[in-house]
Amino acid sequence: MSKDYYKILGVDKNASTDDIKKAFKKLAMTHHPDRQGGNEAKFKEINEAYQVLGDAEKRKKFDQFGSDFEQQGGFGQGAGWEDFMRAARGQGGGGNFSFDFGGMDLGDIFGDMFGGGGRGRGGSRQARGRDIQVDVELDFKEAAFGVERELSLRKQSKCDVCSGSGAEPGSKMEKCGTCHGQGQVTQVQRTFLGAMQTVATCPTCQGRGESASKKCKHCGGNGVMTKSTTVKVKLPAGIDNGQSIRLSGHGEAAPHGGQSGDLYVAVHIKHSKIFERDNFDVYTNAEISFVQATLGDHISVETIDGELKVAVPEGTESGQLIRLRGKGVPHLQGSGRGDHYVRVKIRVPKKVSKQAKKLLEELKREI
Repeated sequence: MSKDYYKILGVDKNASTDDIKKAFKKLAMTHHPDRQGGNEAKFKEINEAYQVLGDAEKRKKFDQFGSDFEQQGGFGQGAGWEDFMRAARGQGGGGNFSFDFGGMDLGDIFGDMFGGGGRGRGGSRQARGRDIQVDVELDFKEAAFGVERELSLRKQSKCDVCSGSGAEPGSKMEKCGTCHGQGQVTQVQRTFLGAMQTVATCPTCQGRGESASKKCKHCGGNGVMTKSTTVKVKLPAGIDNGQSIRLSGHGEAAPHGGQSGDLYVAVHIKHSKIFERDNFDVYTNAEISFVQATLGDHISVETIDGELKVAVPEGTESGQLIRLRGKGVPHLQGSGRGDHYVRVKIRVPKKVSKQAKKLLEELKREI
């Protein structure tokens, strides 16, 4: 009988790879056999589902043919928990069993369950500075045509004295005695999954593999300090409400010379009494008289480029849109602009003179 792997993991058929990964991790924590109330059969089932849905090629085949597309289970016939754990640690499946985790690293999947990162992949990993976000308010035309703003920030920045190294000027950098220059250390932790070996960034050198023989007195050896700074940012033409831009490396500085985080500038557009925006198109309203609507006329319309004379065709109806090509908001990426639409509203007078009323009666008979 074909199994519904999406139902087993409790995800939608359009779920992303990250959503599938999160669902598997949550269920694995709940049903692990070593936990109170755990269920090995259920754990095998969710693992089987993840092996398929976590692999793009297998997922594609499953969506087309169902769970019988490949005659294999999550653990294989007769495979047990110890075989699974050996495979998870990269030690082979044991016996004749093989395990496919859909191209994923179980160290990553269970990383935060173990209280550390995933398994080390070699090489040092320095801490990265924190990303920060600031909000900027623009008026309608500033968002349409772009603007440059100077932002004042108070954040963790590189130390002016040691330039972020954390070393007192003139002192030497020495190989870290904790990690012996590797930038990372091996840790063994006991979890409900058993003993798990993980690789973490060295707490002494923060992943550099070396440390200062004499710490900078100005920043205490961290290489960073809190200070105020200004950043100039160019907000591009066509940016819309709620969108943001990323300035790489303009976030907070990382300790000990690590990579700085990014700065995200989120845009909020002030409400305009004149203009409405739909993607790159602009809408405005214009009132005209019954006579103008009937006979046609030229009216002045406010656009984002300034005032413009617009022709009103004969027989224009209330609610009709007059299109001004290329008078909308510039496209955010690429050339060209949207259009400007004038929404016409016919103004009906509440009172008319006797002469006007007579003329309207004559018009009524003709119509």
